[in-house]
Amino acid sequence: MTTGRKKEDLDRLTLLGSQGTAYTFTYDPGVLETFDNKHPYRDYFVKFNCPEFTSLCPMTGQPDFGTMYISYIPDVKMVESKSLKLYLFSFRNHGDFHEDCVNIIMNDLIGLLAPRYIEVWGKFTPRGGISIDPYCNYGKPDTKYGRMAEQRLLQHDLYPEKVDNR
Repeated sequence: MTTGRKKEDLDRLTLLGSQGTAYTFTYDPGVLETFDNKHPYRDYFVKFNCPEFTSLCPMTGQPDFGTMYISYIPDVKMVESKSLKLYLFSFRNHGDFHEDCVNIIMNDLIGLLAPRYIEVWGKFTPRGGISIDPYCNYGKPDTKYGRMAEQRLLQHDLYPEKVDNR
């Protein structure tokens, strides 16, 4: 077991603690940063909730608002939270359907982290009387995580939540 963060890990993080944060207004996966998982010998979930996610409808250009839920079981790499916030913010002027946004986010994080397991769930504010809540997941193939992804997808939303304050 190790304690403390390695200096090399901290030196690679350029956004955390920066007072001069630049916000990009176009989709930018390049802003994502990682650090080493100090506990790769253990399975555990890391969960992020972004209640202020915004993208644009590709047909009308109108804003879509929602909450993005990201949960993953890390392997060797983890995503730095400020870089994730800036990445999600970069969707603000990005025109894509809700389903595409959720899948793009998951694909970018898989490419960045190679997690054991990941799921991304977008819960969007209704527009025109309908909310759209796409969910996708991934588990490393031929492992318990691949089987877990299959089971979680098959059981996803079997018991949908009661109407909330959306």
